[in-house]
Amino acid sequence: MSDTPQALNVLFLCTHNSARSILAEALLNDMGRGRFRAFSAGSSPREHQQPHPLGIQVLRSAGIATEGLRSKSWDEFAAPGAPAMDLVITVCDNAAGEACPIWPGHPATAHWGYADPSEGDGTDAEKREAFRQTLHAMKRRLDLLVALPQDKLAQAVLQTSVRQLATD
Repeated sequence: MSDTPQALNVLFLCTHNSARSILAEALLNDMGRGRFRAFSAGSSPREHQQPHPLGIQVLRSAGIATEGLRSKSWDEFAAPGAPAMDLVITVCDNAAGEACPIWPGHPATAHWGYADPSEGDGTDAEKREAFRQTLHAMKRRLDLLVALPQDKLAQAVLQTSVRQLATD
């Protein structure tokens, strides 16, 4: 019998699954060191939606792998046979206000809101900077998450632990 705990499955949600949730998925998979396994999805991704190219560019510039990233519906994670989630975090206000599917296993939930870096009429350079700043802000919060001691990640206290990180 192993004393090594299983990786904690974390699902990041936003509306289209093209910017913030994709950044969070890639970042946590990079930082998680086997303790976390991150996924992302959208409440209503557009047909043929792909991750935003500036988001992919910023991730690559930070040395974070982007292979396998794709936009997908949250329905994939509510379906039978989907990975069981331990934690679901909404990263945009729209998704936080929507009625979520019933997640198998009743995972802990939290809302960590970030402005949409793809919004606005700015130049590509300005939007790239918005993506970089969003990635940096997410990294600060995810640094706190991955540093939590194992007892703070136990199912019974996980929701309180991650909701407190939103106020830090």
